[in-house]
Amino acid sequence: MSTTRISAVRGMNDVLPGASAVLELFQDLSTAALRSYGYRQVRTPVVESTAVFHRGIGAVTDIVEKEMYTFTDALNGDSLTLRPENTAGVVRAAIEHSLLHDGPCRLWYHGPMFRHERPQRGRYREFFQTGAEALGFSGPEVEVEQMLLLNRLWQSLEIGPVALQLNTLGQPEERQRHRRDLIAFLQENRAELDADAQRRVETNPLRVLDSKHAATQACLERAPRLMDYLGQASLAHFERVQHLLNQEGVAFTINPRLVRGMDYYNLTVFEWVTDRLGAQGTICGGGRYDGLFELLGGKPTPACGFSIGVERVLELMGEAGADSPAADIYVLHQGDATYDFALGAAERLRDAGLDVIVHAGEASFKSQMKKADASGAEFAVIIGGDELAAGAATVKPLRSGPVADAFGEQQRVPVAELPDRIVDAFGAHAHGADCCD
Repeated sequence: MSTTRISAVRGMNDVLPGASAVLELFQDLSTAALRSYGYRQVRTPVVESTAVFHRGIGAVTDIVEKEMYTFTDALNGDSLTLRPENTAGVVRAAIEHSLLHDGPCRLWYHGPMFRHERPQRGRYREFFQTGAEALGFSGPEVEVEQMLLLNRLWQSLEIGPVALQLNTLGQPEERQRHRRDLIAFLQENRAELDADAQRRVETNPLRVLDSKHAATQACLERAPRLMDYLGQASLAHFERVQHLLNQEGVAFTINPRLVRGMDYYNLTVFEWVTDRLGAQGTICGGGRYDGLFELLGGKPTPACGFSIGVERVLELMGEAGADSPAADIYVLHQGDATYDFALGAAERLRDAGLDVIVHAGEASFKSQMKKADASGAEFAVIIGGDELAAGAATVKPLRSGPVADAFGEQQRVPVAELPDRIVDAFGAHAHGADCCD
């Protein structure tokens, strides 16, 4: 039998406890933000029919042409694909289950996506997205609502400045007129384009506008501008988006080269970007996709949505010092009867909605206190022989700040009063305080 060590597949990473604590914090805060705007969770399969993405994303996009994990089902010969994104899957589910039968709906999701790319910072072969889809809503207002939601989320995550970029792609017929003139321009100036841009001229010319190649960018300065091809209705839609963002004090810039990577977008598209992650500076992107329902066999339905690149946001959170403690309380004991007493005290604290670690095994109080401090807990609850005899626990604040200030100095507290005393100290800061109010 081979004893060679087996490692994770390249580009597919383990999420270890230190990172998972920050991930949990992100999930808690993002879920709260989404719920506050009326979004409900939907879960779709990781594996979809390949046709969902061929028809939904676009057959000549980079994702479908080069990046999908596609395989043939050995039982029935069906072509299946690990989802590279989830908007098409959510729309497929909405059509299949008639989710809009009673009117528009707001949905959100979180889960892994898969793309066969060259792994690099912020870009992996398995990656996580949290996203939202507003289905059945036709005006610019719901697009702005999503941008306000995201702006609020960035503030709660405390990830520092991220910039909102906007563009409008107009309607398909407007984009088609622009596409014809853009292809003619690119063909005339093909020698100035990089190899990847040359390949896209005939198949997906709008994606040439998104090129990061310096020479191609210089050439594109002279290219036809999509904005010049838009009709009055499309321009009014985009002006309304800008007006509402200005009204709510959300800064943005208009990026005429912003086109996104899927064919299904129309009208407003947007990205949130940072300059702190190198080449992978987009942490969130989205926009309107009114034609996607028809592409997947449904009735014409307006819709818009966004997805967040979770790993990139987690990296920004890490830079900002974000952390999530393993527990609110760490319980120390001397073993034997003091452990039995500590176990019961910990259960009462958990009944009050607090997260509690009871020290495993036996060790000196000095050693246990080091572990308590390293756990990130706000309090150490100490139960020795004296505490056991008195039916009490010694409570020691481990951090400075409002929670410790509310509790006061180290003190002995009767176990019957322990949950209320600690919950009162946590107040609005407690991890589990809402269930105790």
